[in-house]
Formats: sequence, structure tokens, C-alpha cells
Amino acid sequence: MPLFPSNPDPDERLEQIHQLLLKHFGKPEPRDLWDPLSQFIYSLLSSRTKTETTYAVVAQLRQRFGSWENLRDATLAEIENAIQDITFPEQKAVQLKSALQQITQRYGSLTLDFLAQYRTDKIRAWLEQFPGVGSKTSGAVVNFSTLRRRALCLDSHHLRVTQRLGLTPRADAHTTEERLMRLVPESWTAEKMDEDHRLIKKLGQTICTFAEPKCRICPLLGVCKYGQRQIAVNASEAPEPRYSGS
Repeated sequence: MPLFPSNPDPDERLEQIHQLLLKHFGKPEPRDLWDPLSQFIYSLLSSRTKTETTYAVVAQLRQRFGSWENLRDATLAEIENAIQDITFPEQKAVQLKSALQQITQRYGSLTLDFLAQYRTDKIRAWLEQFPGVGSKTSGAVVNFSTLRRRALCLDSHHLRVTQRLGLTPRADAHTTEERLMRLVPESWTAEKMDEDHRLIKKLGQTICTFAEPKCRICPLLGVCKYGQRQIAVNASEAPEPRYSGS
């Protein structure tokens, strides 16, 4: 049985949301696909860290160590020093070194290219055995890398946006993904799921923010009861205009 069974009854909400976001933000640039191991390293380091910062750190790791084998064989102090710019470098240094060592021990060499021969659900279950790896990281590896499988990578922005839209109740990333995958049209390819990920993420970063959502300018306001309620509440709390007659 597949991990996320397809929905026999088509649900048009995700497609409608996708088209509204495309119209507002435009089509994202094509992704430069990395091999699964490079994507794994990036995704493991990216939690609670800005995208630009994580990209810069991964580029510095490539330049400083020359190969992922050299990174694996470096001391924890060296790895921690090299990833100081990301959040929780002490914890992530331990997780990263341990994961790279375990991959080598289990496969015989440091690569994740062999995962291409397995089903998506098997790949994700295998990746999630490593400390610090959850559904967000495994989803990123299978969808964003050269594996290019159908999967949703859900970060904090996606959880917030989908809950406010009423697509899913409040839950963790794994449960939310399971529920959303039942709504994903069968016609959506891995590439379209990646595109949707980036559009939702941009919305969460710029408009549907945690503290001060800009509901009035949101392209999804027409389909978002949360946003409509926020505007109604703000309107009811606004002070009465003062009369300044002559």
C-alpha cells in the first residue's frame, strides 16, 4: 500500500490556491537539482535558518572540506566551527557527522544515489532513522533532489498557511502532509509539488506571517476564512471616526 493513497474524489482547492499564487508571485525559477546526499546535508542544516544562510554555509563546506568524505571525517569541533552561522550548530554538527558515518557504514560508501532504486515511502522511512531527520527533511530529499519524487516538504510556513486556509487542522508536519497528500490532484508531478512548495513558502514569508499577517493584500483572501475573520475583527475594533462639524 502506498504511504499516501491518492484521493479518488478530485479536490480543486489546492489547484485553485496554486493558480492564485502563480498569478500573484509568478512562476518560480527552475530548481538547480542536487544529488540526494547534498540535498540531505542542506536540509538537515536548514531547520530554523534562513535559506540564504544555509546555501552560503553549504557552499563554504564544499570549499573548506573539498568532499563530503572529508566533512564526515572532520572532528566535531571543526564541523561545528564551519556551520556556526546556522541555528543550533552544536546539535547539528553531532547529527550531521553521525548521519554521514552511518550512511557509510550501511552502504559501504558515502552516497545516497542508491536510493533511486527504492519506493518513495521506503526512502523516506530509511532517511528518518537518522537523528534530526523528520518528514520535512525526507520530503525535501525525495522531492528537491535528482530523485524527483512526488512529496510535500512542509516547514513552519506551510503548516501555518494550510491551517489558516482550513485545509488541515492543527497537527505536526507528518500528519499534515498525510492529510494534504489526499487532496493533491493525481496530475500533479514532482516538479509541480516543488513549485507549490516555493509559492506557499513565499506567501508565508512575505504575507501570511506568524505575528502580523497582511490579510488585506493576500491573493488568497477570497478563499481564506481566517483572513476574512481577521479583517472583520479589525474593522469592529477600529475607533469610531470623530465628527468635526462647523
